[in-house]
Amino acid sequence: MNNTDKIRKLIELREKTKEGGGAERIETQHSKGKHTARERINILLDEGSFEEYDMFVRHRSHDFGLEKESYLSDGVVTGHGTIDGRVIYVYAQDFTVFGGSLSETHAQKICKIMDQAMKVGAPVVGINDSGGARIQEGVKSLAGYAEIFERNILASGVIPQISAVFGPCAGGAVYSPALTDFILMSDKSSYMFVTGPKVTKTVTGEVISTEALGGAQMHASKSGVSHFMVENEEEGLLLIRKLISYLPQNNLEDPIQTECSDPIDRLEDELNEIIPENPNEPYDVMDVITQVVDRGEFLEVHSLYARNIVVGFSKFNGMPVGIVANQPNHMAGVLDIEASRKAARFVRFCDCFNIPLVTFVDVPGFLPGSAQEFGGIIIHGAKLMFAYGEATVPKVTITLRKSYGGAHDVMSSKQLRGDLNYAWPTAEIAVMGAKGAVEILEGRKLRKIEDQEKRTAFIAEKSKEYTEKFANPYEAARYGYIDDVIEPRNTRFRIIRALQTLATKKDMNPPKKHPNLPL
Repeated sequence: MNNTDKIRKLIELREKTKEGGGAERIETQHSKGKHTARERINILLDEGSFEEYDMFVRHRSHDFGLEKESYLSDGVVTGHGTIDGRVIYVYAQDFTVFGGSLSETHAQKICKIMDQAMKVGAPVVGINDSGGARIQEGVKSLAGYAEIFERNILASGVIPQISAVFGPCAGGAVYSPALTDFILMSDKSSYMFVTGPKVTKTVTGEVISTEALGGAQMHASKSGVSHFMVENEEEGLLLIRKLISYLPQNNLEDPIQTECSDPIDRLEDELNEIIPENPNEPYDVMDVITQVVDRGEFLEVHSLYARNIVVGFSKFNGMPVGIVANQPNHMAGVLDIEASRKAARFVRFCDCFNIPLVTFVDVPGFLPGSAQEFGGIIIHGAKLMFAYGEATVPKVTITLRKSYGGAHDVMSSKQLRGDLNYAWPTAEIAVMGAKGAVEILEGRKLRKIEDQEKRTAFIAEKSKEYTEKFANPYEAARYGYIDDVIEPRNTRFRIIRALQTLATKKDMNPPKKHPNLPL
């Protein structure tokens, strides 16, 4: 064979690799509204930037007839490319080859690019579409999963890891996405569960559909496993590009600041009127966020889960930040188990990757009740407190209205090393609301007042006295727990100035192997 023939053979092999499991299986994939592995990568990455690795890898199994069926790439496409010019490593499972099932060599390909991503300090995006472990390979496929899991664990907090689930992801396969920083799922075409509907019915007798047990809607709204739910794959892949724009390449770098045409001193007069006169009346904290951030752009994370707290990414004067905000429009913004977990995870991610935190506070306390106590609200609430107290990134806190009891401490208070803590004039910082406080403080007197009108008047009088004394920002400012009381319409400018001042902040935690987070 001469050189020309060798080159021709190379070109032919490359073209054959792109066929995956064959035209018929590709057509089946398309008929389900799904893309092939390479099509997904091409949408995700900058045009022409993808460099593929291990194109010629095949499986090594000779059991159960596998020696008669072998495909180039062995069910996963791996390599690197760029997103907006920044290096990204990627793998995409190919459902047209053995249903995307994971073999020994399939796992080795994924591990190789994860190892390289760690060496160069670049994010990893994994696109999951797999039937699970390749049963014909037995323990070798299980070992392959464990090799991937170990890399997910070691890479955690070192490089950003993002998982897109665009098809089945079941059994042991779910734990790789679960170990990564963000998971997104496509509605009606993806699912995740440890044990499927058939086994569930056999073992427990419960009859449940695949969608109800592990679909995108369920994981986005009930379990919180999925951070984003998208209508289709194109939307999901473009969302990953957007998400990447807020993140640094690794834990040793800062997020990339971009130029901003939005004036830093832009005033928003509407903010002076946004807090209702009635302290029990709701409002949408998203209206506050979108009015103070650059161009009103906010990428919300976990938008359908634990809606009493809002988390997500935005920018102030071109600087990426993580935002945490109580949502009075849902359950009065109270902290419960789900909200505490959601916010704690987000705060810790931001701290891992040097992303400053901006917190908007309007919290009446922790949700009472036996369901919360039985579920361990004490431990889960402690997670959020731990996350804020551990974080060394710049932390700017703005109290909008209520900040009561233990929830005040938890929400990035000065005592949890909040760097700059501001309050609006409408802020109420106290142990509890006025009515509840009066019922405790004046309990003996109240029990002696039998006339209902006199009782109501007494409560109103004492509530007013308590409000004037404690339910305002000036008592906290008197002790330096609030650094300044600011005019609401000037919030954007004060946050940007704070972030600029804190850009060179240095803070250290005591030396330790790792903390013992209250899991």
